[in-house]
Amino acid sequence: MWGYEVWQKGDPFGRDEYGCPPKSYGDLAFVQHMLASLKDGGVLAVVVPHGVLFRGGAEGRIREAMLAADVIEAVVGLAPNLFYGAGIPAALLICHKKKPADRRGKVLIVNGDATYTPGKAQNFLTDDHIRALADAVHGFADIDKLARMVPVDEIAANGHNLNISRYVQTGADAEAVDVAAEVAKLQDLIAQRNEAEAVMFGHLRRLRYVE
Repeated sequence: MWGYEVWQKGDPFGRDEYGCPPKSYGDLAFVQHMLASLKDGGVLAVVVPHGVLFRGGAEGRIREAMLAADVIEAVVGLAPNLFYGAGIPAALLICHKKKPADRRGKVLIVNGDATYTPGKAQNFLTDDHIRALADAVHGFADIDKLARMVPVDEIAANGHNLNISRYVQTGADAEAVDVAAEVAKLQDLIAQRNEAEAVMFGHLRRLRYVE
């Protein structure tokens, strides 16, 4: 248990500035502990599960308060299976107690789900991958299919949801679909199936398995 029983009554050290997380998920309690431990102008980066970025309820209210206070500077999505014992993807949450003027009111979203080298048992990041992600964060600028500066107002309009793929998509552009051609293919397959079915039932009737 992460300490919910204490925090629900008000953390005695004042670390619950943005709210009390739910009993079952204490991730944002640890983030707030780190924020409270920073000096003025301090920066933190912490690995978090993706659920922290989009779960609702108490966590959603904490995100809302943190975004309103403008302490979230960047979110960096990482590829899956990078950490021992955890195949699911994680993210880096970067918080800044006093953002530079040109970064205020914005959150940099970096989608690194395609930035990795696959391995047999585990994926890994090369020096070039790490440099690309770090440069994106330090550059704090839009990069096609990698990073985007998102206004806090837009995130608020999305229910304070920081789900990375909502803002930055890295997949190949979807191919245009010829609907008429696909329907023709489907009809042809249905006709082939009906023909095969008719032959099969003909054999079954001759063998008197069906009427």
